[in-house]
Order: sequence, then C-alpha cells, then structure tokens
Amino acid sequence: MADDSNRSVRLLCRPKQLNTKGSDPGIHFWLIGSPFFPPLTVASFLRRIHTLPSSASPDLPKESEDLRTLIPKGFEVVGALASGDDTHARTAVDAARALMNLLYGDGTDRPVIGAVCGSDSGELRFVVSESENATGLESVSSVIEERDSEKFVWENGCLLHCELPIKLPLYYSLKNPTDVEKSYAQVTESVIAKLRDPQAVYMLEMSNKASRDISPPVIIRGVQLDFSTDLSKIKPLAEDDDGFNASSLSCSYFSISSKAGSPVFSAENADTIQVSVLFNSLGSSSASTVPVAEYFPVQEETRLLVVDIKLDVLCYSSRELPLKYAVSNLIIPGLVDQLNVVQKLMLPNLLAQHPRLKSYHFSPPGILHPITVFYELSFGETEMKQVEVRRSLHSRLGLPYDRPLLRISNALDFSKLKNNDMVSLQKGSTLLRDVHIGIPSSGVTGGTVSLVQGSYEYFHYLHNGYNDSGWGCAYRSLQTIISWFRLQNYTSIEVPSHREIQQTLVEIGDKDPSFVGSRDWIGAIELSFVLDKLLGVTCKVINVRSGAELPEKCRELAMHFENQSTPVMIG
Repeated sequence: MADDSNRSVRLLCRPKQLNTKGSDPGIHFWLIGSPFFPPLTVASFLRRIHTLPSSASPDLPKESEDLRTLIPKGFEVVGALASGDDTHARTAVDAARALMNLLYGDGTDRPVIGAVCGSDSGELRFVVSESENATGLESVSSVIEERDSEKFVWENGCLLHCELPIKLPLYYSLKNPTDVEKSYAQVTESVIAKLRDPQAVYMLEMSNKASRDISPPVIIRGVQLDFSTDLSKIKPLAEDDDGFNASSLSCSYFSISSKAGSPVFSAENADTIQVSVLFNSLGSSSASTVPVAEYFPVQEETRLLVVDIKLDVLCYSSRELPLKYAVSNLIIPGLVDQLNVVQKLMLPNLLAQHPRLKSYHFSPPGILHPITVFYELSFGETEMKQVEVRRSLHSRLGLPYDRPLLRISNALDFSKLKNNDMVSLQKGSTLLRDVHIGIPSSGVTGGTVSLVQGSYEYFHYLHNGYNDSGWGCAYRSLQTIISWFRLQNYTSIEVPSHREIQQTLVEIGDKDPSFVGSRDWIGAIELSFVLDKLLGVTCKVINVRSGAELPEKCRELAMHFENQSTPVMIG
C-alpha cells in the first residue's frame, strides 16, 4: 500500500473518539491541522455530513461551503479518514486533496494525511501523500499522542478578531429585478478590492484594555501587505528585532506577560488582538486637485436597496507571525470568505425579507480550536430551521445532543474585554449559587438523594434592595428557575424583574392591566404561564393537599430530577 518511511503523525485529540464500526467504507472525517504546527499534526476530526445522492461519496462542494467559515483562518484541512481496509487510504488522500483545492485553490501542493479506521477492529492507520504528483503513499511509522493538547495549541498561539460593519448600496431596474444579483456581485468585488487597496489601513490593538501591560496600537497600511507568500513559507521574526516598525513586529508584541496565577490554556483565555479596518482616501499628493462630483443618469426607473451586514472574523495565529502577514493571510481572507458566504445566503430572499445573519464564535468542549457559525435570527434561535442547523453542527463536531453547546449564550463574548469590563467580570455575581450543596442529609435510612443538576442562582426576598416582603415566594422561585436555564445556556434572556413578570401575565391575558405594579401574589399556575411565554418551557403542576401527602409524590419528584433535573417550586 505504501512506501517504507520514518514519518510520524502527531495527534492532539484522542482517536478513540472516532467510531466507524459497522460503517460502510468511505470518507467519514476530515483531519484539521494548522500551518503553525509541525507538519502532520492533527488538531481535530470533523465529521463529514454531506454525501452525494447517488453514492456514499462526500459532496465536496457542500462540505467546502460549510468548512470555509466554520474553521477559523489559521487552521486548515490536512487530510481525511476513511472506514475500511488499507486499500481505502488512497480514497482518503484523494478526497482530502480535492477538498483542499476547493477551499484553498488549485496548486496547494502540501502533504496530505490519509487515515484508515478498520470497520471491525477500530485500529487507526495513517499514510502520507507528499505532493499532488506523488504516485505512492508513505507509511507512517509512529503516532504521537500529545498529553497536554491545550497547552500545545495555546501556549504559543493567539487570536485575532475583526468586526467590520458594511452598508452595500444596490441599484436595480424595476423592470428587471434580477439585476440586483449582478449589482450585489459587483459591490462585493468592490469591497474586496478596497480591503486589498494600498490605501487601506489596519489598526491592531489588544482587546484586553484593562490589562496593565497595554502595548500601543500598531498601524499597518495596505501598501505594506504581502498577499503572495504562503503561511507555511513565512519565517518567524528574530527575537532581537527592535523598533516600532510594523514590518518588524510579530503578534507576540501584544502578549500579556503579567497574567496572574497559573496560565489557563484555552480559546477563552488566549491573548486576543483586535483588528479594525479603516479606509484612508487621503494621502500626500504633488498635484493640486479640487473636489469632483460625478453624475450617472439612469435610463429607466431604478430603485436603491441598502444591505446592512456586519462581518465578524476570528483567526488563530502563532505569536511569531509578523503582524503584516496576520492581516494579509488571515484577516483579509477571512473577511472575503464571509462576504461571499453572506452574499450567497442573502440572494434568495434579497427583495423579499432580508435575512438577519450574524456570525458567532464558539469554543465547544473537546474541540481545541474555535469555530464560527452563521445564524439566521429573523425568527429566533428556537425556530426549527435553526434547531436543525445546530443539530447538524453537533453531528459534525461530535458533540452530545442532550445539552446546549452552540446557542447564542454559548458564544465567545469579546465585547467584555473590548469595553474594559474586566473589573465587573472579576467581581462576579452578587447572588449565591447552588445553596443546596453542603446541606446535611435528611437521615432517612436507605434513602436516595435526588438533586437538581447544573447551577442556579438563589433569589430571595429583599435582594438588590428591592422590598418584596409579603409578595409570596413565587416571584423569587421563578427568578431562580430562569437563572438555571440561563446558566445551562438554554436561554440568553435576562432574569425578569417583578414588574416584568407581572407585565408578561398581563400580555398573555391572565391578569388585568392594574396588576402591573401591585403586590398581588402569584402561584404555580402563573409561574408556568411565564415560563411558557418567555422560554417556551411547559410545566407540570402537582397538587398536594397537605405535607402529609408529599411522600406519595417522592417517586415522581425523583424521576423528575433524574430526567429533567430543573429546580422545582414548592408553594
């Protein structure tokens, strides 16, 4: 099958997570690496989810569309894994190279890893194709499993984050509305040209402005950028480079050297460089000029449509990468990819209802690198199409289906750092959490303890100086229950105040308008109404005439904590 070789593959994630037992031979996973890692390093395995209608072969165009924005710049496809015997190694290599050509362009002549997982044994074997023209496959003599993968990725890595709001003016003829598609394509190309323009300006600064080790911002101009050099061929800057020339600065310029305590290696704790895009049309000129206005008359009735979008790109980089290459090889390609993806998503309904597209960045458990996902928020994240989008992502990433990991509330939040909000983050919540922990057991011989799973915040009378003594316990119980849904990331809404709870009951017609601002009690029924309205959560109300009857409901309550695990209101 392969030539003899002393090549080795380094795995940053455990291959035992892969399960192809009983699967049909074919491509099942894409192998993800990084140009900043040693060659033949695998950071993650992403499941193939699109196949051709007539066969089990991967639908490469659809796979490339998904992976183009899902994988942050700084990570890339480096191989594929097939199920079957050694004869399927060539299939894995060919599929991976074809996908790489779609993602990164033809002529991307890099080594490709082919992996084969035995359908019955589950044994994982690797081969390497050195180049596109190589006829043979090199066998891999050893597999190195990294013990501290997070440290491997993040000790010498950082993130670059760029947000770019854009208004796209589209002109089209009322007699021929399809002209809007051509107009959109032209405007998109114009924006891409501006990003690469020599007069474009990129300002880089540290996101964590509350740090004491703030380095001054760095300005990089379009004329300094190099779009022709491949990332894998860029040499790191020498450590003794001095001066404040943008060409001589690397990403390590923004590293925070005085982090308190032991370092935590993760995307959430990585140094993040904020990149802002500025378009500088002013510059020195030897010729004198006057303002010029151009008039373009239209031949027929024309309409203007303004498309308001916001690009949001997250990239991974080595600290040694020169800043100018971080802009030209990571940030700008990321912005271009998002522009093209947004265009494709917008066009089908452009003249009807604009999709509310927004990109979010996530760092799911078990995935070493962040991912970027576009959500369409016109109908909320509980709309069935959005649920199916998340379900598909869980499948691709190998995430469990029994908990929310890719909801908006799970997304990485860079605004807290950018807005100098670190002090409030360090203070944390003023509410007690999980107050049941540490309470002595009831002492029932042979009894089984059934507890809420997950964290909640404990709301009580007079909290935050709000005098609700005598209002009854249901208001605070409801707030405690909603805090559980927030902390488990089932929702991103704020815990409602007493007045907001009352207003909700008025809106659904359960109470009269005079109820708002009153001190009237609410009970379990009203609590269930509010949960249904705000969260879409249904409740079961159990009637107990006295405390003596409560033991009859113990099995039912124990089953609730085993299956649903939410807090229960008793009142």
